[in-house]
Amino acid sequence: MSTQHTYRVIVRGTWEGLTDAARERLLAEVEEHGLAAMQFTEEGSLTYDRALKHFSFRYVVVSDAEDGEEMASAIAEDRAQTTLGRAGYGHGGLRSTATDMDTMKINYKGRR
Repeated sequence: MSTQHTYRVIVRGTWEGLTDAARERLLAEVEEHGLAAMQFTEEGSLTYDRALKHFSFRYVVVSDAEDGEEMASAIAEDRAQTTLGRAGYGHGGLRSTATDMDTMKINYKGRR
């Protein structure tokens, strides 16, 4: 049985080939997907701005530690791809960065 680690993954991409209907839907919901919406969740939180150029998803992924950050990134990219596909949103290639929260070093500052 392998140890499970929790990863925070940011998946980034660019909008491409958006239909007029998709563009209208995204613009109608832009206020719900701004900076205040940035949080790491299993479902992923989508953020973008009115320019509709770039977007990002923030995911929490629990995966086997031996598979590492590469697997967590692949899982998150797959989730993003699925979400975007179901919504009918065109996009370019996805790229991601993952942080293993179980091995992350926390520096506590002493009291002054």
